Amino acid sequence: MSRKKLVVIGNGMAGVKCVEEIINLEPDMYEIVIYGTEPRPNYNRIMLSKVLQGEHSIQDIIINDWTWYAERNIRLCTGETVHRIDPRTKFIETETGKKETYDILILATGSSPFIPPIPGIDKERVMSFRSIDDCTRMSDYSREYRKAAVIGGGLLGLEAARGLLHLGMEAVVVHNAPYIMNRQLDYEAAAMLQRELEDQGMSFLLNKNTQKVTGRSQAQGLLFTDGSKLEAQLVIVAVGIRPNVDLARRSGIATQRAVVVDDHMRTSVSDIYAVGECAEHRGISYGLVAPLYEQGKVLARTLCGQEVPGYAGSVPYSQLKVSGVDVFSAGEISGEKLETAIQHLDGIQGTYKKVLMQAGKVRGAILFGNTVEGTALLGLVQREADVAELAPKGDASDPAVTAAAALPSQETVCACNNVTKAAILKAIQEQRLETEEQVKQQTKASGSCGGCKPMVAALLKHAKCVELGGVSTSTESGSTEEKPAVLPVCHCTEMSHAELKHRVSVILETYAKEVNISNVASGVLPLEDTQIHSLLKQLNWHSEHGCPVCLPAIRYYVYVSGLMLSSTENELKTELNQLQMEDLQVELELEQEHHQSIYIYSERHVSSLASNITASELETRLRTDWETAIMPSEVNIAIAWDSRSPVNALVSDLGLQASPAGWEIYVGGHAGHPVKEGSLLGTTESEQQAFILASACLQWYRQTAWFDEPLWMWTERLGMMSIRETLLDTQFQRELTFNRAQEREMDAERRAEILLEKPIAQVKA
Repeated sequence: MSRKKLVVIGNGMAGVKCVEEIINLEPDMYEIVIYGTEPRPNYNRIMLSKVLQGEHSIQDIIINDWTWYAERNIRLCTGETVHRIDPRTKFIETETGKKETYDILILATGSSPFIPPIPGIDKERVMSFRSIDDCTRMSDYSREYRKAAVIGGGLLGLEAARGLLHLGMEAVVVHNAPYIMNRQLDYEAAAMLQRELEDQGMSFLLNKNTQKVTGRSQAQGLLFTDGSKLEAQLVIVAVGIRPNVDLARRSGIATQRAVVVDDHMRTSVSDIYAVGECAEHRGISYGLVAPLYEQGKVLARTLCGQEVPGYAGSVPYSQLKVSGVDVFSAGEISGEKLETAIQHLDGIQGTYKKVLMQAGKVRGAILFGNTVEGTALLGLVQREADVAELAPKGDASDPAVTAAAALPSQETVCACNNVTKAAILKAIQEQRLETEEQVKQQTKASGSCGGCKPMVAALLKHAKCVELGGVSTSTESGSTEEKPAVLPVCHCTEMSHAELKHRVSVILETYAKEVNISNVASGVLPLEDTQIHSLLKQLNWHSEHGCPVCLPAIRYYVYVSGLMLSSTENELKTELNQLQMEDLQVELELEQEHHQSIYIYSERHVSSLASNITASELETRLRTDWETAIMPSEVNIAIAWDSRSPVNALVSDLGLQASPAGWEIYVGGHAGHPVKEGSLLGTTESEQQAFILASACLQWYRQTAWFDEPLWMWTERLGMMSIRETLLDTQFQRELTFNRAQEREMDAERRAEILLEKPIAQVKA
């Protein structure tokens, strides 16, 4: 069967990111053709300022080189500008007359620098700063001229000015507002940044409006509306961007400021989609890389036929290094109804922190100088958390490590390259990474704009702290002091549940390598380690035999760590045959301790209803798959078939509520003290989808919860935003449900074989 042809107009970051996601999901689904105006492969536009400042070469900022396209059979047409789309016959035409048919078309035309209608703006030596060619031109001009003016005191203007300083030019930033970066910072933070940049040699003219560019055919300076003048031989215009929508508008595609799209990035014309800076979603067009990458992921899954909730918009934020200074800004930073929740200025350290709130909810944040808390604050802004969550937790002697420890595992640390905390910690632990550069090489975190470097450094410290069992190193005094990150499991150890689970997992992995098996089946330990005192000795336990508090926890972590190291029974038969009896004993003990740890309630269990009500397929599948599962703590599942149901889905650990549109799945409810209403995890159209989402949630809870941690406490610890982002990933849902199905099949086969050889009574004895 011939593949559909997917044509992408635009070879920028958003469009190519979408293509990368499509190839990862369905590499053989489409014949892909990309048209790009520039005569080069895809590169990181965010890093242009680093090229200008001499920190990187042009080759360093290439994201995908020529071989990347060739190896994936992508036909890249560079130096071609598409000027016509015919939606009726489905073809495009370039300015050179080249035509291309398509089945699916993606508009990723990006944006262009906004050039204000100032007299003289078209003179020679007046230019924008948007492409590699602009960097080359600025470098060429710097060899002949010395005085430069930058119109625009936003991020791009400041980066351009810093680059001009590096090239040996005098740089004056002209801004029409009372302070620089007024869309991202408040007056205090902007003043601190301005002082830092002035120390680097930059000059500023604020509250200035340019009336004209002076000079005959070439720029000689600027004339302002107040009558003052500025001499300048080179003028850089950096006052904003404008989405490239002319092509779409000429082709009959609905546009406003940008190309109008729905939650799945569809335009008003069938089989034509838009993504990136040229797309307008719910009235907003984004100019930051993180939202554009989120859009690309949604579009990729849509085009690959996967179920995806859709793009719901993004909280605007910037975590950047402005001319060597760390700056973070998220959410709303100005407005009449906003109030200051936290404001802290450290003039000696040169740091500033401000958190804004509205009606008791976190709405915005600004950090200057030290941005390590940026990712955590972004999470609070995104879910409009209560201001009470801003209160410091535990020992804050090292705020960076505290922030890193508090960050949910699935929170994105590097937005440019979509790298989570979990991915970074996994790389640190598995690859024994010790420096930020090593983390960047292995994960790409901090490899683009560099804004997440403080958090990467903090995660390195945090990982070391966990490895040492709670020993934190003070960078200020050079001394070390012992302090448990959280409460220990019991009096037998200083380890927290997080550390205990990690150490047990390491022991399992080590054993797997020693016996030359890539993985081990669930719960299997070598014979000498299944004897509990040997395992306790490896864990440096204070008590030789443990206690009733820690022993069940250890057994559970042995079991769940084994689930993460799945394997096949055949691989284990020859070398681990004699260990299976002990393995089964561990499972039987767990089952006794967690007997029927999942309870499912529905209408058929309510006596007031008719006795002939039968279980639905949804209820039957949940019972079949989950009622015998070993869980961290007891789980109550409620299934309500309408709003009048006597079964309350909102105060159960996991609640499935039928609605006219399908099913609503709620997580984290609690009927006891404290009474908690569950949060909406997601909605589905069918029982099958509801089952998959509910099963994925239960499996994720098993893999990430501490022993004896109720599901509602797990929900609070991870945060609903993090849980939603994780579990609404359709591919990850399937992986989790597949893991559970594979585990059930493997357990059944092993149990049958073992019980045929020896009765349960003998095993217990």
